[in-house]
Amino acid sequence: MNKKGFIFDLDGVIVDTAKYHYLAWKKLANELGFEFTKEQNELFKGVSRKRCLEILLHDIGNVNYTQDDFNRWMIEKNEDYLAFISNMNASEILPDVPKILNYLKENNMPIALGSASKNAKPILEKVGLLSYFDAIVDGNNVTKAKPDPEVFLLAAKQLEVNAKDCIVFEDAVAGIQAANSAKMISIGIGDKNVLSEAQFNFNDFTEINIKFIEELIKN
Repeated sequence: MNKKGFIFDLDGVIVDTAKYHYLAWKKLANELGFEFTKEQNELFKGVSRKRCLEILLHDIGNVNYTQDDFNRWMIEKNEDYLAFISNMNASEILPDVPKILNYLKENNMPIALGSASKNAKPILEKVGLLSYFDAIVDGNNVTKAKPDPEVFLLAAKQLEVNAKDCIVFEDAVAGIQAANSAKMISIGIGDKNVLSEAQFNFNDFTEINIKFIEELIKN
């Protein structure tokens, strides 16, 4: 088999932690005196925590603050998020993700995580998937957020696979754009109308069969 690198985003692709991010952002917004809706939470997909807080304060809450306030709220949001995810387990893995990971592992395909999350490793540990990944590149390793391709290029480098031989699974527009910028194959997981820039689209992994993965490896 050809050597291909498979790179997975975390939130919304492997596990659904978006709901916990939402609860943590909503808690902070309510403390600051304004509402934060699920629709507004969509703006935060694939975006760094710092940028999310900027959007929350500037665009949604119109809040005046100091740098000390900003730093404190960054920490507070993350502590709330960590409290929400502390009880995560394998039941939180999205449907049929293990099917694909098992196939790739059995066929010795290198697998990486490419995520903006700074909590990627503990989440993978909690749900029992950490051992599948040969490389983890997350918010602790990169300086540029998606749509910059840095996270995926670094993952390819750690897997020792050329960028053009990598396949990326993403649920965010910025992530798809990052994969395309890196000249990788982009697979959108979610609404194809939203992820229209992806080369392939699936609502979730239940729609991805092994034959499709085999074809990606062959080509």
